[in-house]
Amino acid sequence: MALLDLDPKVVATARELAAKAAEPVVAIAKAHTTVAVERATLRLAGITGADTTHRAGDVPWVNRVVDTVREHCGLEHGVALPVFHALRHHDLATLTDLAEATAAGQVRYTLPTGRDRERARKAATAAVTTGLRTVDRNRAQRDKLVARLGDPPRRPWIYLIVATGDIDEDVVQARNAARAGADIIAVIRSTGQSLLDYVPEGATHHGFAGTYATQENFRIMRAALDEVSREVGRYVRLTNYASGLCMPEIAVLAGLQRLDMMLNDSMYGILFRDINPIRTFVDQRFSRQVHARAGIVINTGEDNYLTTADAVDAAHTVTVSQLLNEHFAHEAGLPDHLLGLGHAFEINPAVPESFRLELAHALLARELFPDAPLKWMPPTKHMTGDVFHGYLLDGFFTLAGLLTGQSILLVGMMTEAVVTPFLSDRDLALRNVRYVLDAAGGLREDFRPAPDGLIVTRAHQVLGEAVDLLARIVDDGLLDAIADGTFGLMKRPAHGGKGADGVVEKADDYLNPAADLLEAHP
Repeated sequence: MALLDLDPKVVATARELAAKAAEPVVAIAKAHTTVAVERATLRLAGITGADTTHRAGDVPWVNRVVDTVREHCGLEHGVALPVFHALRHHDLATLTDLAEATAAGQVRYTLPTGRDRERARKAATAAVTTGLRTVDRNRAQRDKLVARLGDPPRRPWIYLIVATGDIDEDVVQARNAARAGADIIAVIRSTGQSLLDYVPEGATHHGFAGTYATQENFRIMRAALDEVSREVGRYVRLTNYASGLCMPEIAVLAGLQRLDMMLNDSMYGILFRDINPIRTFVDQRFSRQVHARAGIVINTGEDNYLTTADAVDAAHTVTVSQLLNEHFAHEAGLPDHLLGLGHAFEINPAVPESFRLELAHALLARELFPDAPLKWMPPTKHMTGDVFHGYLLDGFFTLAGLLTGQSILLVGMMTEAVVTPFLSDRDLALRNVRYVLDAAGGLREDFRPAPDGLIVTRAHQVLGEAVDLLARIVDDGLLDAIADGTFGLMKRPAHGGKGADGVVEKADDYLNPAADLLEAHP
């Protein structure tokens, strides 16, 4: 139900400008590959495991192979042809066998030509197709479980983070959270994992302020939530993070282990982890193609802008980022119902009329993206350690989410900025959410902002400022806008940042069967 009376022409102009601003970046993404995209392709083709004998620590086999291919013949043609040519040439049974031989110095990778090239192409395509069939089966299995067990009976869905560092302890917390009413469990990643240019192997028990994202950890938590889903009588969803230097690989692992949501923003890694912009845009395009195929809802990261910039002054940058994220997602084949755009309740509570301003911003997002499962984030920046005030703020946050029709409600913690929340803190936070949602009930149907009131006026102002900013970005270029600190006050030049050496311009005869199959069947 539209309450803001937004001008359709202004909304259309905003989307047109977002598309123009994004177009050069999409062209760059299509013209390049990265080491992470190539590793993700081999993961879809079936490579697993790690070299556990390396003196510097375990090295995933996929890293060993891709790095060696790059050393021998480059990655501008893609990794698939040299790898599958070598597999046949050395008469090896699996990619793991090939990786072991590579580590032993027994393989020299070359780019095949003629009939050898065609054989390698067919073998690579068959292997990747097998991986994508697993992704497809998992999507179908999710649909069956939702049909059998049911979705939560109300919106917004309640989203809760667990983050102990130990996957076994995360399982305990996640199951208890589901029993207490959580609909979505997010296993936050260990601090710094986004800057690792490899995905650790196996179950982990030593993360810092989070748990490492690994294929085995994904499997363990998915199995635990399937079990508790049957117990509570509704399908409990699992979230992790497809971001950082291994974004494409983690997206693939999520599809292979039936995760349901993934944090996957187009600019978060650039702004807040100083990852090279070109690498990020190349990786996010491939990641979103995987998410589209897997039926995974992505969550974007606009809430983070408001932790570094003022939530009132920078409100329009959130809208601009949402519009850009929408376009990047659509271009990669991700439909609206999988586009969990983010925003947050981060206005300084000391600002007069702060709650009404929050309602204006939240309602603007809801009406600009009516079919997107918006993710509403709780206050963090102005949580001071006063747990009583924090508990009150979280209650107002939940009320704002209910009144403005948000889809996914991340549970706020009154101990934010004090400690990593205990199980008891999560229980109290869930009680807060349940009280507000139960007490307010269908209050949204009675919520009618005055046509000329502060809420409507403010929403129109923010949209107008967003259109003006998008017009400037079209003129100056999105990469330059990022370099100038337009988003979150973070200045990130296009050719700087971590992971820039992992970006490769594609040759004319570049081949990647995963990219080809995802493009053909988004």
